Amino acid sequence: MALLVTVLLVALVFEYINGFHDTANSIATVVSTKVLTPRQAVLMAACTNLLGALWGTAVAKTITSGLIDAKLVSMTSEVMICALFGAIAWNLLTWWLGLPSSSTHALIGGLCGSALAASHNNWQVIVWSQPDPNHWYLGKGLLWKVIVPMVTSPVAGFMLGFIVMGLIYVLLRNTRPVRVNRFFGRAQIFSAASMGVMHGTNDAQKTMGIIALTLLAATKAGQLAGLPGWLSFLRMPEPAAGKEVEIAVWIKVVCALVMASGTAAGGWRIIKTLGHKMVKLHPVNGFAAETSSAAVIGTAALFGVPVSTTHNISAAVMGVGAARRLNAIKWTVVERMVWAWIFTIPVTAGLAYALVRLALY
Repeated sequence: MALLVTVLLVALVFEYINGFHDTANSIATVVSTKVLTPRQAVLMAACTNLLGALWGTAVAKTITSGLIDAKLVSMTSEVMICALFGAIAWNLLTWWLGLPSSSTHALIGGLCGSALAASHNNWQVIVWSQPDPNHWYLGKGLLWKVIVPMVTSPVAGFMLGFIVMGLIYVLLRNTRPVRVNRFFGRAQIFSAASMGVMHGTNDAQKTMGIIALTLLAATKAGQLAGLPGWLSFLRMPEPAAGKEVEIAVWIKVVCALVMASGTAAGGWRIIKTLGHKMVKLHPVNGFAAETSSAAVIGTAALFGVPVSTTHNISAAVMGVGAARRLNAIKWTVVERMVWAWIFTIPVTAGLAYALVRLALY
């Protein structure tokens, strides 16, 4: 029971860190364009993240049943702790370096690495590719839910940002810059808010999935059999054949509140990189980037695909900058970010794998 409580606490620590690590995703542009002060932007992000986290559970269900084959490995409390520590370590390192890396991929890498170690290197424990009975046009598993979106969603964010910014340039080419900035200064508040909601719908749900997966494993192992009645809500019944795990309301609420608290703490190092170092932004640019990124993330959340909010908003900012001119983007900063994206899953998987092997021996 003590180990189970530890898992829940570590999962919430990850959710808190996710909140302040990824705050920049929804507010870097609105801060850099000076539409809102940092304090106002963080407060708005916390509220919108909370709203988004309570809206839908498709991504959480992917984490619980779409990536790891529970029949081949028992995701015990020790295994889950190692997965979370791998993700937390990477998040803190990239936050310290001011690199907007993906908390999503950090967690997925940690899960895969720990599951592989716990199954004694049985690679079949990772669900690579399966047909999805609920979405015939979209497969399940690491390939379709992680690897393919890891490439396609930033590309979509870049292209959409480029197109939206190009259309705005064409439509408003004869409008005075002062009027454009005044209008989009107001409009950007709504685009930043929508980005915050979409961030909550995707990122907060990963920890919901981790908690549900842990409680499901503990219930199946009989670890919660002797709980007093007032703690019966911790029991997670196994879903019927062909059904997905249902996420309890209390898990949604707790994760949403913890993430909102982390968001309120702010992530100024990453905000500086994303909002100031990569490309100079005006309100019209921030609006185009946030609207484009929110559209891509919202579509992914609808289909239960755990995409990276960080990758999407960063790519959208690049697309908006490229629509102005290619040399408007500081490509040396982009290069550092891309290397962080590439290494996220391998590094966190390796960390979690090593921690599990160390625990076993």
